[in-house]
Amino acid sequence: MQQTKAITPQGKHLPYEARHINDVEWETIRWPGETGKMLFHPRSERPTEPNAGILRLEPGAHHPLHNHDFAQVWYILSGEFTIDETKYGPGTMIFHPDPHFEGKFETQTGGDILIVQYPGPTTGGRPIYDERFNMEQRRPVSKERTDM
Repeated sequence: MQQTKAITPQGKHLPYEARHINDVEWETIRWPGETGKMLFHPRSERPTEPNAGILRLEPGAHHPLHNHDFAQVWYILSGEFTIDETKYGPGTMIFHPDPHFEGKFETQTGGDILIVQYPGPTTGGRPIYDERFNMEQRRPVSKERTDM
């Protein structure tokens, strides 16, 4: 991780940080066929840091309709993804406001998606990293929260 050393005269603004995808290992994500490299993610000492990184989906990966209180943006880098019967491909950006639901999602090709999940500006809902993006073992989909 690189961080600049510049500080404003008032000391109120923090410097940017940079991380490279090769410096992070692939982790198991909660939905079938998904792994990810979260380059940034919230933790107790930095609760407002976003979940930001790359999702890699295998052919056949999917998730059911579910909801979130945080906001997020996806940018499809490679592959084709069907969300609620509509197909999206590389170059597509998808914005999920807060609160939002994610429709039925699946891919036959697999591919990579850049995601950024951030605290909901209206709900205050925060993205969750632990036990979603860094799982030792994936739980059955039926055990995941999918309520609307």
